[in-house]
Parts: sequence; C-alpha cells; structure tokens
Amino acid sequence: MTIIDSHCHLDFPEFAEEREAVIARAHAAGIGGMLTICTKLANFPAIRALAEAHRGIWCSVGVHPHEAEGADGIAPARLLAETGHPKVIGIGEAGLDFYYEHSPRDIQERVFRTHIAAARETGLPLIIHSRDADTEMVRILDEEQEIGPFPGLIHCFSSGAEVAETALRHGMYVSFSGIVTFKNAEAVRNVARNVPEDRLLVETDAPYLSPVPVRGKRCEPAFTAHTAAFVANLRGLSRDRLAEVTTANFFRLFSKARTDEIAGAPA
Repeated sequence: MTIIDSHCHLDFPEFAEEREAVIARAHAAGIGGMLTICTKLANFPAIRALAEAHRGIWCSVGVHPHEAEGADGIAPARLLAETGHPKVIGIGEAGLDFYYEHSPRDIQERVFRTHIAAARETGLPLIIHSRDADTEMVRILDEEQEIGPFPGLIHCFSSGAEVAETALRHGMYVSFSGIVTFKNAEAVRNVARNVPEDRLLVETDAPYLSPVPVRGKRCEPAFTAHTAAFVANLRGLSRDRLAEVTTANFFRLFSKARTDEIAGAPA
C-alpha cells in the first residue's frame, strides 16, 4: 500500500532539526511520495534542492496568497523559468485567502491569475489555496477556464460545496487534509463523501492541521495515513483501495511525476 502526500511543506523551519527523520517516518508509514510546496520564490532554490536530494519527493513553484503583495507585478515568465526541472511538477500554491488577508485582495487576485496563466501555458497542475473566498474563487475559475483550460486542484479543501462543484466541472481535483477529521467539519466531510473517486486526493499540509487521532501534534507527512484511513471509512472503502485510488489520481494529475520515483520502487 502506497499513499502520496499531495501537499506538504518540508522546507519549513518546523522540520529543520529532523527533516531526514520526518521523511524516514513517512516512508515507514507507507507514504511513498511527497509533493513539497513552494510558498515564496525566495525559498524555491532550497525547496528544489530538497526534492533533488530524495527519491519520491517532488516540488512546485509559486507564491502563496499570504505573500502576494511582495510578488505584485510578477510575470508568468518568472514561474515558467523554473518549470523545466524534472522535479518541478506543479504551479503554486496560489489563490485567495480572505481569512487572514495578509495581502490586499486585489493583489491576491492579480498574482493568482498570473499563476493560472503559467499553469495554462505549461500544462502543469495549479495548486489552489482557497479560504473564505468562495464567491471570488468560483468567479475567477469560471472566467479563466473560459479563456483557456488549465489543470489543477483545490488543496486542503475547507470551502463550500460550490467551490468543489466548480472545480470538478472544470476537470479539476479536490484534496483533503486533516481538516476532514475535525469534529466541526461536517460540511467538508459531505464534500469528501461525494467527490468522484477519480478526482480525490489526500494530503497533510504539514506542518499544520494534524488529523485525528494525532490532533495537537506537529503535523508531518506520515500522518497522511490517518487522513487516508478516515476518508476510506467515510466513503466505505478499504484503506488499500483508497490508497490505490488516490495514488493513481496523483500520477494522473501530476503527470510529470514518474511512478518509478516512488520511494521503495525498484530503481
């Protein structure tokens, strides 16, 4: 049984003192691959180097909406310049976060649209962050898909059902983190029950959002196994079937990643 953590942040300082041990624990828990996500371009070289150094770890390039103000005016070419590397398999994370609003809303939207343009040009999946911005997210996805299609997913899903429905209508995927296990997340669970099997992904967003039964601990990729088990039970699937489905979905969406790169696969 192999599970892919489709979204984590291995470069974050929370892992600095034991990064190799965190990666080893993930492999021991059956996590055969991890996608470590870029949130700020200044950090991208270190993120890419981390992916280069490990089998079964890939990376993305992009700017989180919290950091959008510092990237205002960025051109798609800046992102495109990094996408030729074999370990760079996605664009983002990018999107809208109107809960914290660390960057002005209009700038978040401009920078998000820049990432969409890069995803459209490269064909690499856009990794979308959406929090407390459902109306705007639906509008932008509809507008931009009308301009030209692009692949992607809503990561760490915590939005209303309309966001999921919009993403699915445009051929996108939906990924669930430990949030789906939280006591007050019934609306998220309802979406997780109904996402088509071939559009479903799991992730940690580590070092954040540890799932039950490890809630309160610093999250790490090994905990993807807990979220996968919860979602399997929610959907009436075996754990092996959930692992099989989500792993296949990951490689279908992130088609630049090679299955023979999974940790533990024959060289």
